[in-house]
Amino acid sequence: MSYIAIDIGATNIRVATGDYTGLIEKVMEPTETREGPMGVSRQIIRLIDSIKEEDPTNIGIGSIGPINLELGTITNTPNYSFHNIPIKEPLIEEYKVPVTMVNDCAAAVVGEQYFGAGSGLRNLVYVTISTGLGGGAIVDDNLLLGKEGNAVEVGHFTLDPESEIVCGCGCRGHWEGFCSGSNIPKYASYLLRGTDWSGGVLHMLTGGSMDKLDAKVIFEAARKGDKYAKMIVEELGYKNAIGFANIVNAYDPELITVGGSIALNNPDQVLKPIIENIEKHTINTIPEIKITPLGHDSVILGALALALNF
Repeated sequence: MSYIAIDIGATNIRVATGDYTGLIEKVMEPTETREGPMGVSRQIIRLIDSIKEEDPTNIGIGSIGPINLELGTITNTPNYSFHNIPIKEPLIEEYKVPVTMVNDCAAAVVGEQYFGAGSGLRNLVYVTISTGLGGGAIVDDNLLLGKEGNAVEVGHFTLDPESEIVCGCGCRGHWEGFCSGSNIPKYASYLLRGTDWSGGVLHMLTGGSMDKLDAKVIFEAARKGDKYAKMIVEELGYKNAIGFANIVNAYDPELITVGGSIALNNPDQVLKPIIENIEKHTINTIPEIKITPLGHDSVILGALALALNF
């Protein structure tokens, strides 16, 4: 039998073969955005064909959202310049096998329960802090999906409806608008407005240009003691603590695991302020909060688990 797992991200697409022991072979490419909506499924088919040794038995997909579960499409994601992207049907037509598609973080929390730190748990949440910010939840051993597959869009929890920070979706004050990789530069520029941040590490790394602010530079400068970068990281941490508190209040998990490039590359700087501040904003018992042991493979391992358990 041949099981195919697919992780459709904002930046990259990853495809792998695997079995009950985990991933066997995987490939990754930047997401093809030049050929419009159909270009994404064509890219996935090409990647599958590059590694499969036999026709697939089942295919599992974890995809950026929002998605439409019934149609198997990515609808109006803020991460691509086009919308209504068909994913499921082109794969069914190509391979004539069952295809299971869920939101990427829904896949990741399944991966966490099946292969990771959530083994044996009935209540857990996975949060990704990466290009975007999202979550997946299992409550009473049930994967939460919702009417269209977008039940746990925690990145679009509103933290401050009066903020001038606008999320990529167009709404004000969303968690993702402050703390995702694509939006941290905008929030950092806002926090630095009106300050003289010259003379420090952050200024040196960016040449004093707001246009060169990005998450990597900010976290690096904070590690090196730059007071303005540390201020930005602290503000990000405080916003994250509110977001995590909302998750605890909404889903009451035993465990929250955290992945995504921002968290995986800066684990202490991301987790410490969350753990220090979360109790100020939640009434429920605070669960264990930890970096996922699955690293960058959470979503694709979840997609594999979906294929294995179709």
